[in-house]
Amino acid sequence: MGNAQHTPQSALVIGAGVIGLATAWRLRQRGVSVTLVDPEPGSGAAYAAAGMLAPITEVVWDQPGLYPLMIESGRRYRSFAEEIVAESRMDVGYLETETIVVAGDSADRTTLRELMALQSDLGMAVDMVTATTARQLEPGLGPKISGAVHVPSDHQINPRSLCAALVHVLADAMVYDKVTQLTWSDGRVTGVQLESGRELSADVTVVAAGVDIPEIGGMPEAVQLPIRPVHGDVLRLRVPQHLQPLVTRVVRGVVQGRPVYIVPRADGTIVLGATSREDSCAGVSAEGVYQLLRDGQRIVPGLVDCEIYEMTARARPGSPDDVPLIGYIADGLVLSGGFFRHGILLTAIGADLTADIITNEPIAPEFAQAINPLRFSTPAMTTQEGSV
Repeated sequence: MGNAQHTPQSALVIGAGVIGLATAWRLRQRGVSVTLVDPEPGSGAAYAAAGMLAPITEVVWDQPGLYPLMIESGRRYRSFAEEIVAESRMDVGYLETETIVVAGDSADRTTLRELMALQSDLGMAVDMVTATTARQLEPGLGPKISGAVHVPSDHQINPRSLCAALVHVLADAMVYDKVTQLTWSDGRVTGVQLESGRELSADVTVVAAGVDIPEIGGMPEAVQLPIRPVHGDVLRLRVPQHLQPLVTRVVRGVVQGRPVYIVPRADGTIVLGATSREDSCAGVSAEGVYQLLRDGQRIVPGLVDCEIYEMTARARPGSPDDVPLIGYIADGLVLSGGFFRHGILLTAIGADLTADIITNEPIAPEFAQAINPLRFSTPAMTTQEGSV
C-alpha cells in the first residue's frame, strides 16, 4: 500500500456528513475535482449535534492523543467558519459564547476540580468559581448547583447550518445515491459502485461515511475498522418569550456523574443533550428523554417551562480510543472516520489533515501518530512509511 506520489486530480468522497462535506470542500480548494456521494447529505450524527466547540470542556481522562487535535481544531475554527460563510453567503451559527460547567452536588464539584487540574496541566485557561458567582453570570441556574468552572474560550456552531452551507457550495459535486461497493483494479481502489447500479471512478476515494463505514463492500480485509455506533438522544426546546434568554452561555453540567448540556441558539431555542448509549434502540429513548429533562432541570429549572419541539436520536461513529482514523488504508483509498462525539469540533482539523494526506502536505508527527488509521490493525501495517 502506498500513498499517492502526486496530488490526485480527482477524488470521490463517500458520505456527506459534516466530515465528508468539509473534506470535499478543502480538496476542491486545493484544485482536486471532487464528487460527493450520499443519499441524504447532513442527515447523520451532525443533524442531532448541538455544535459545542469545546476543546477544554470536552477533556476527559486518559486521551493524550486527542487533546492536541481538539485544541488545534478549536484554534482553527474561527477562520474555518469565516471562509465557509464568505463562500456560501450563509450563516453557520458560529457564536463565541462562553461556556460554564456546573456541578450538581458536592461530589460533582470534586469531579470538576479534578478535571480542572488536568485541564490546567495541559495549559488550558479555566477558572473555578462559586455557585453564587455562577448564578451572577447566569441567573437562570438553579439553587442546588454546587460550584462551577468558567471557560471563556469554548464556543459553538450550528451543525445543521454548517452542513447546509457546505451542501450549497458543493451542490454541483453532489450525487444523491448510496455507495454499496468499492471497485478495485490491479490492487488499488479505482472508484465505487452505487445502489442505482451506476459506477464512479476517481484517482482517490475517501471513505467518510460515519457509522456506515463497516457496511461498505470491498473494504480491505486486513484493515481493522473498529467503528461502532454510540447512540445519543437530543432534545430541542423553544423558550417562552417571557423567559428569554433562559441562558446566554453554553451551560454544561455534571449531575451525579452524568453529563448534560444546554446550548442557547440565537433564535431563542435551546438544545438539551445528550445521552450516550450502546444499545439496539436507534430511535429516541424514553429513559434518555427522562434523564435529560431531570438533569437539565436541576441545572436550569426554567427548562420545564419550555416547549419541546423536537426529539432526535443519532449514532455517533466511535473508535476504541475516541480518536479519529485518518489516512491511506490501501492504494487509492483514504479513511476518515471514528470521530465519535467530537465530530463537530474536529471537523476543522479533520478536513485539513485528510486534504493534507491526499495532497502530500506535511503533517505534525504527533497528529500523524494519533490518527494513524492502521493502529488497530496488525503490527506490521503502517502509514508512516506508506507500506504494509
